Amino acid sequence: MTTTRTLREASCADDYDPDSMPVDRARALIRDYLEPVRTVERVHIRQALGRTLADDVVSPIDVPGHDNSAMDGWAVRFADLAPGVPTTLARVGESFAGRPHPGTVARGEAVRIFTGAVMPAGADTVVMQERAEERDGRVTIAAGAVARAGQNRRFAGEDLKAGGVVFRRGQALHPAEIGMLASLGINEVPVFRRLVAAFFSTGDELVPIGTPLATGQIYDSNRYTIGAMLARLGCESIDMGVVPDRPEALERAFRDAAACADVVITSGGVSVGEADFVKQLLDRLGEVVFWKIAMKPGRPLAYGRIGDAHFFGLPGNPVSVMVTFYQFVRDALLVLQGRANVEPLPTFRATLVAPIRKAPGRTEFQRGVLARAADGSWAVRTTGDQGSGILSSMSHANCFIVLETDAGNLDAGASVDVQPLEGLI
Repeated sequence: MTTTRTLREASCADDYDPDSMPVDRARALIRDYLEPVRTVERVHIRQALGRTLADDVVSPIDVPGHDNSAMDGWAVRFADLAPGVPTTLARVGESFAGRPHPGTVARGEAVRIFTGAVMPAGADTVVMQERAEERDGRVTIAAGAVARAGQNRRFAGEDLKAGGVVFRRGQALHPAEIGMLASLGINEVPVFRRLVAAFFSTGDELVPIGTPLATGQIYDSNRYTIGAMLARLGCESIDMGVVPDRPEALERAFRDAAACADVVITSGGVSVGEADFVKQLLDRLGEVVFWKIAMKPGRPLAYGRIGDAHFFGLPGNPVSVMVTFYQFVRDALLVLQGRANVEPLPTFRATLVAPIRKAPGRTEFQRGVLARAADGSWAVRTTGDQGSGILSSMSHANCFIVLETDAGNLDAGASVDVQPLEGLI
């Protein structure tokens, strides 16, 4: 894909519509301007959880490092087992995990072996203990206990071979990856530095928590929501507080934020009646494209650059802040962190329990409660009132019900797309 050099070039595109940008087009347009951070640091794997690999990880050893047993049983030579009848062998020792049998299994012999223990020399197959019986130093193997040589045996390098690529650059490190690194004896990995995001709210009606409310004032919840969402994505965040709706204060805040962060995120100040003023201010500081996204909630959204920092201007309503963050900002932050193969939140189909009202023309992200129906299928209902100022709808929800642009009212029993929120909110 060819990256557009400047944001202003986007306005020349045939499908650019600043008054009704489709959700998918807005996502793609943002993606065109994202360049991941380049600074690399080495960290101990205990500090690597959630970080993004800056280089491939190559295995220094075979995993497993030796042929071993996949279960408790008896290590034998497959050639010794008589077809169709039981076979009796002499017990000649044991092989424990960490304490292998020192000798070689000869013809007519068997070694008691435990899960993970090294396969004794000479043995090629493991018979599970339930298919054998030991008495007086002799082991009788049931007829047909194993079907082929090598059964129940794990081979050296079967999981990973020395010199093979274990993880690719751009992969996120989750608990399983941390454990795998430890299993390879790797204690440090190269990762991209953490992304730094500065954020603030705008609005003269906003007051910090802990302060008594005067008439017409509200507590600023958006900064706490944004800070928490950034933390879930592993970003370093800089909370710049509430900035008054005054030109000099806003300009100073934008300059200070862009000077210390990779990303600047604001809430409020981009709706109708406010956007022109903010746009003029930001046009002096960088390149900004303002949109009215064809979505609900969260129609007003701004994206651009202020100096070297990416800028996201989110709506002021609390629900709109969360919806636009998860639909646009989340993916962008992952790309900027160096993640490979970043995709929008996955969806799957569920059945509506009750009717939904919707007017065609915008993609809607209604808050929903997803649960198993009596027949085991997935069913979903809304959380109730879908007003963009009702933050409790996000707290009660475990999914977004995604209603496509052309959809209208839907009856109970209709099939809809849902995006699970587990791990996000």
